[in-house]
Amino acid sequence: MQQTRTVELGTGLFVFLGIAALFFLTTQTTGTGMGRVETYTVTARFDNIGGLTARAPVTMAGVTIGRVEKIELDPERLDAVVTLQIDRRFDQIPEDSEASILTAGLLGGNYIGIGAGGSFDALRDGDEIFLTQSALVLESLISRFLFSQSEDDNDD
Repeated sequence: MQQTRTVELGTGLFVFLGIAALFFLTTQTTGTGMGRVETYTVTARFDNIGGLTARAPVTMAGVTIGRVEKIELDPERLDAVVTLQIDRRFDQIPEDSEASILTAGLLGGNYIGIGAGGSFDALRDGDEIFLTQSALVLESLISRFLFSQSEDDNDD
């Protein structure tokens, strides 16, 4: 009887530690670290955001400088309005910078990359990035390639 109780306690402790470890890993990898940092907000408009999601990284020169806060559809212009939270430490980003939706590897998630412009004036809280490049949708490229190949075959 005593040995069964010891095995049950050991199993329960093992399961509890496993759940605690999963919780710890989840909180460390979800990218919620921006909450403790002072940020400012800028927006950018895109024709197609592909698979971009809220909390996706915003990078500049490969360094993460912020996160996507929210994504909304503008009902009048019918484009996506992406709100970015950028760390206050990076407050010298030129206002004529370009925002592009990029893909992390072949199967990776989408993120926003900012390419520096040449203006002496910097982005401020509430500004909009006007130069944008939408996501490259792989399915669209493949279908264009296949249709162009079939048209070439029909021409022969």
